[in-house]
Amino acid sequence: MYSDGAAEEVLGQALRGRRDDVLISTKASLPTGPDDWGSSRPRLLRAVDRALRRLQTDHIDLFQLHGFDAYTPIEEVLQTLEMLVEQGKVRYPGVSNFSGWQLMKSLSLADKNHRPRYVAHQVYYSLVGRDYEWELMPLGIEEGVGAIVWSPLGWGRLTGKIRRGQPLPERSRLHVTAAAGPPVNDEQLYAIVNALDDNRDRQDRPPDRAELAAAQADGVVGDHRRPRRIAAARQPRRGRLAARHRSDRSAGRGQFARGAVPLLPVLPPGGVHPAQSADQRHLTASRCSSTSR
Repeated sequence: MYSDGAAEEVLGQALRGRRDDVLISTKASLPTGPDDWGSSRPRLLRAVDRALRRLQTDHIDLFQLHGFDAYTPIEEVLQTLEMLVEQGKVRYPGVSNFSGWQLMKSLSLADKNHRPRYVAHQVYYSLVGRDYEWELMPLGIEEGVGAIVWSPLGWGRLTGKIRRGQPLPERSRLHVTAAAGPPVNDEQLYAIVNALDDNRDRQDRPPDRAELAAAQADGVVGDHRRPRRIAAARQPRRGRLAARHRSDRSAGRGQFARGAVPLLPVLPPGGVHPAQSADQRHLTASRCSSTSR
């Protein structure tokens, strides 16, 4: 979906000789051609093999379904993901943009048939889009599914450049993409930006940093942004993920051992993450606090 696979090719080239220093996540399911869509067994096997070639690696740390495929039985999807895990091509499966019932039914079937569970859910969550808090956040906390947030700046609206009475900046993707992203009420946006300005005045940090710091929610383990400038990507940001090892698939859900294991950095400066140990088969996120310095 991302530049017809070129994003994976660039990443693969950039990580030559450094593969073991990072965790790689990629996705499949959305259509890339008239006969190439969904989460059927042939599609997922083909998508993973192509991604591995483009990334120049032998495994994907987190492989996510980009959306729910209502045409493919959930059990077929889970069987295929289990096959990929057993082959060593995928370390952990995850999803993106699932509804509550879609995620919960998938987890229930995975538990029933002793298949790998989804460990992460890539979701839209920002100060101007907080629907995630109603159902998916408590579900994730209870079931041990961490959230990877996409568009935490509300589709580019929370950078501090959009304000009441001011025209849209000349250099803004919103001129072209506003209709494609999550809708935002203008008055709500202006009120939130004003509140961020007040917070900035008190804490001396720009609005977008304040917005990210505000998302210190249970279950949020990282965010997904595409800064326009390299300098923006290098701003210091830290997250913490408390992970616990479960050797028994039947262990109770939602029992988080806060502080029982070392906290692992999710997105330290440079974007690298310490690799998980080979025997850590069941990863669950219990809490991540994002701080800015």
